[in-house]
Amino acid sequence: MNQSQRVEEQFALEPSNRFYKISLFVIVLFLIFWSATSVNFNGIEESSLQVAQSIINGILHPDLEFLFNFSNSGVLYLLFETICIAFLGTIVGAVLAIPFAFLSSYKLMPKPVAYVGRLLTMAVRTIPSLVYGLMFIRVSGPGPFTGVLTMSFISIGMVTKLYIDAIENLDTDILESMTSMGLTKFEQIYYGILPQLFSYFLSIVIYRFDMNLRDASVLGLVGAGGIGAPLIFAMNSYRWNEVGSILIGLVILVLIIEFFSNKIRDRLVKG
Repeated sequence: MNQSQRVEEQFALEPSNRFYKISLFVIVLFLIFWSATSVNFNGIEESSLQVAQSIINGILHPDLEFLFNFSNSGVLYLLFETICIAFLGTIVGAVLAIPFAFLSSYKLMPKPVAYVGRLLTMAVRTIPSLVYGLMFIRVSGPGPFTGVLTMSFISIGMVTKLYIDAIENLDTDILESMTSMGLTKFEQIYYGILPQLFSYFLSIVIYRFDMNLRDASVLGLVGAGGIGAPLIFAMNSYRWNEVGSILIGLVILVLIIEFFSNKIRDRLVKG
């Protein structure tokens, strides 16, 4: 095929591509206008501007005594509790996600088994974290343990999905030689697959911990421990100076964790 024929084919395809782009643009524009019609501005009152000013003023002038309080009710202790909830939940969820991931891999398991495993993983991942938190509060009561259980369950779903992607991209040629040596399926996974996946799995766990730290802060709103409960109490009582202290602590904590997690993940990918 010469150059002129390629040019002719390109111009022949352009009308269809143009129609596709225009259709997509019209659909997106329609969805934007349709979504905008559901927005109700009747809830905005005259005092809303004053409340907004109070919020901004409280954030800009935080309660420093509350921020640097080292007691059990201070921001620093509550942030430490939030880190512990996110860390334990991530570790438990990451460990439990390993068998789910291998059972859900089409490369390692028969298709019916892998399909059932993926279906269970999707079901676990579908339920929001707040719903898990409300359910576990009925079981174990309010407190950090409920937060750990919730973090564990929501970590299983997402971490399993990322594990599966790593396993599917794995070079499994080594398994053939291990099969000829008479190794069992478990020995093939332990000696031939896990060493290759360790760095990927660890990077996924660090990434999930970064996400769980934010979710743990929100879970406190339903009584699952951490800094979320004092935050909602301060907001309901219009103590915006305390809200500002909590938000400053959260921002600094997230920035520090994200900085170190990015460094570790980059080192794992390069090394």
